[in-house]
Amino acid sequence: MQLCATRLTIMDRKNLQKLFPNFEEGLLNELLVHGTIIEVKAGETLLKVGQTIRSTMLIIDGLVKLYREDNEGNEFFIYHLDAGQACSLSMVCAAKHETSEVLAKALTDATVLAIPLEYMDQWMNKYKSWYQFVITSYRQRFEELLKTIDAIAFTGMDERLEYYLKKQVEKMGPYLKITHQEIANDLNSSREVISRLLKKMEAKNWLTIHRNSIEWIK
Repeated sequence: MQLCATRLTIMDRKNLQKLFPNFEEGLLNELLVHGTIIEVKAGETLLKVGQTIRSTMLIIDGLVKLYREDNEGNEFFIYHLDAGQACSLSMVCAAKHETSEVLAKALTDATVLAIPLEYMDQWMNKYKSWYQFVITSYRQRFEELLKTIDAIAFTGMDERLEYYLKKQVEKMGPYLKITHQEIANDLNSSREVISRLLKKMEAKNWLTIHRNSIEWIK
């Protein structure tokens, strides 16, 4: 797979100002010079487990999904990233010159701004807004990760499924184009278990099951 990469334009600057209103003028100027826009199609992989990270990612448009992957290739959903957010895990790995421990896929067509590692480090000291953005990104992603851990450790699969579906609806709207198997993969469960729980939710009028999609109505 080849990703389409281009330099930013003046129009992109206006979009960046809307997404990141706290960034200083100097920082926006440097993003125009050093940042690279990457266009990805829905389903394409942005980041693989074991991949050397040479840049951090800011989401300009679209929705990106992060997973953990085991040795057998099974995927477990961690959280989403949407416009105006950054992949803090890529920031951590890049800062420590490590390879990626997560898998990132575009859930929809997406636009990503790639920033080379050396500039990310420089801007931490040079721009207060960038420092605050990075720290805030770490905190937000950590809080989301804790919620995911809590859902695994302290709730049953029925509650985990409800939490998962609500998170999907927050990002994608009430009509979810997703299969029972895809949900099972994200929750590290079986399709049979997920199908049974979804039918129970449908009986409670929480949702309507369609072919390869779910309509949330609770």
